[in-house]
Amino acid sequence: MFSMGPSSPVMLLRASPWLFALLLSACAVQPPGKPPVPPAPVAVPVPVPPPVPQLEPAPPALIPTPSVAYPLLRPVDWAAVAFWQDDSAGEAWTAFLRSCATLGKRTAWQAVCADAAAMPSPDNAAVRTFFEQRFQPYQASQEDGSTEGMITGYYEPLLKGDRARTARARFPLYAAPDDLITVDLASVYPELKNLRLRGRLAGNKLVPYPTRKEIETVNGNGFKGRPIAWAEDPVELFFLQIQGSGRIELPDGSHLRVGYADQNGHPYQSIGKLLVERGELKLEQASMQGIKDWGAKNPDKLPELLASNPSFVFFRELPNGLPGPLGALGVPLTDGRSIAVDPRFIPLGAPVFLATTQPNSPLPLNKLVMAQDTGGAIRGGVRADFFWGFGNTAGELAGRMKQRGRMWVLLPRTWPEMASTPNGKNPKN
Repeated sequence: MFSMGPSSPVMLLRASPWLFALLLSACAVQPPGKPPVPPAPVAVPVPVPPPVPQLEPAPPALIPTPSVAYPLLRPVDWAAVAFWQDDSAGEAWTAFLRSCATLGKRTAWQAVCADAAAMPSPDNAAVRTFFEQRFQPYQASQEDGSTEGMITGYYEPLLKGDRARTARARFPLYAAPDDLITVDLASVYPELKNLRLRGRLAGNKLVPYPTRKEIETVNGNGFKGRPIAWAEDPVELFFLQIQGSGRIELPDGSHLRVGYADQNGHPYQSIGKLLVERGELKLEQASMQGIKDWGAKNPDKLPELLASNPSFVFFRELPNGLPGPLGALGVPLTDGRSIAVDPRFIPLGAPVFLATTQPNSPLPLNKLVMAQDTGGAIRGGVRADFFWGFGNTAGELAGRMKQRGRMWVLLPRTWPEMASTPNGKNPKN
């Protein structure tokens, strides 16, 4: 998100809608319009596979009405998926196989994931054929019926720090505290399956967990944290919490990879929005880079600004050998091929075709991506956080991204949760 992000953006890692979220106030929004055809991205060389066995098209009876579990998804013909032919879809194959590491254990996905695993490094045409034959596209929409929404970006940042507190590294990254209690409400209220309640016990009552301001105050509200690392820059650490995961460069040049472990249960408040409301920044300046610049010029005001966001993220150390940060699906994210979504409206792990534009640009960004992450600010049926990857360049792109876009969710043709109500409405509502 950050998610960022969730979810983690990284990174996601964004297990509940109350996780950290991406910066809500970024640069000017660009209308999607009808963008020119983008230049083809550089493809990863792969061996040419044998032809994909041709399957009979699904009969009209298998084109379902909206899903019971996801009522804002509307089935469409493949011809309605705008710019589908423009993407180098083969570059998304690795990300799809990573999703299958989790999805393949579920009945609805077993067959398509088994077929995918048996394919020897398919090229772009073979990947498009695979999805066209085995998947039904669904147009994602908002609750008001519109089919456009906000697309932001997140990334995996690099911070300087240390495993121990030093004169330079003074700002702690805390592990999830032992007294943090998470309550999953789905067993009692199925409609709240994606919500979790967080707090701690005070006697026999569950009370809210300390806020960011309380956590960052010495002995604030009884918080007893266990640092896993220390960062040199409090602003970079703040944005690490928004992104959800990242790397700490240690004094010897090695990297410590950290990822989202939990969150204190308080909703994320955008400091960019707050700076705009106070007249400290103009709306177009309230990007991640703009906020960092403001903090460098106003160090005396910075602690109060950061404390205005009560949300606080806890971390865990991750193996350095992972090909990417872990998203909420539990698989590594793929640069330019993973997104964070709102799991109330889009199944986590599903392939999604995203049609949007480059950050602060009318140039198209039309890609097959995987919904592998979540984030606290990622709310709505047409809302995504695009994962740009690791490092400063990815951070610059993510920090500027606030575009309009459309989304098509791809679900197996045997997807089980199909409604058959005459008006297409969710019978649970």
